[in-house]
Amino acid sequence: MSTHRKHLRRRQGVALVSAAALGLTLAACSTDDSGSDDAGSEETTGSEDMGTITLGYIPSWTDGLSTAYLLDNLLTEAGYTVEHEEISEAGPLYTALAEGDVDMYPSAWPEVTHASYMDEYGDSIEDIGTYYGNAKLTMAVPEYTDIDSIEELADNVDLFGGTITGIEPGAGLTAAVQDNVIPTYGLDEAGFELQTSSTTAMLTELEQATENDEDIVVTLWQPFWANAAYPVKTLEDPEGALGAAEGLHFLGTEGFSSEYPEAAEIIGGIELDDAQYGALEDSVVNEHPDDPAAGVQAWLDENPDVIPMPES
Repeated sequence: MSTHRKHLRRRQGVALVSAAALGLTLAACSTDDSGSDDAGSEETTGSEDMGTITLGYIPSWTDGLSTAYLLDNLLTEAGYTVEHEEISEAGPLYTALAEGDVDMYPSAWPEVTHASYMDEYGDSIEDIGTYYGNAKLTMAVPEYTDIDSIEELADNVDLFGGTITGIEPGAGLTAAVQDNVIPTYGLDEAGFELQTSSTTAMLTELEQATENDEDIVVTLWQPFWANAAYPVKTLEDPEGALGAAEGLHFLGTEGFSSEYPEAAEIIGGIELDDAQYGALEDSVVNEHPDDPAAGVQAWLDENPDVIPMPES
């Protein structure tokens, strides 16, 4: 898609119309919240506006929330105007990215978890870089629950009321559990069903169960702040049904690096280890839950040398 056509589509609001047709809500975050308005960019950089970059992500998947506000901070500092589109499901997010209705997905799982979306849309998507290399899909139970492996679930169906508490129906994690884990370990024959809703709803049920010392089995992933915030343990997956570890990527719409070369250089230089990523997400989600931009700034203040900025 040409730059002219992409921007024309955005001005006409096609992204919002498409999302409405799918029954989803795409809510543009206020630029005042992230400090990324045109005036702020000009005041911060003292240079001409470098263009507008729209970040599309699912806010309840907090790796995307954290990295979206990290990129907002860095790109605003470099002179770009940054806009946010909050999307509720992975499928429409990949569609919007491939069609140029958003410019970037700031924390994608394209190698394993979202491989089916990449098979469908990958020709219209640019991989800008991998910022974290050890992401994993998991299933977990409370620390006090007397099982340690997914293969033990079939013999303990009554302990969990036959329910695996999951997240969004369109998530790659949901597909992995439904299509791989359940048949591999015979959980369907044992009487288990995967209950899908949303990440927020899953966490609410997990919190209620652990507060009352009740047993629950949930779908989770790493890195994710909830693994440390709640008393849970990851179940072993001896058959590897949840797939191998994979990288978290910055994905752009086709032609992103050509249109925004300076932004692509900044983004492509970001690489975080476990400790750095964990501290970023903790600062955004737990330390500054009402102001993600402040969480990012606090993290940058504590980690001034983590992000290499290109020479001006």
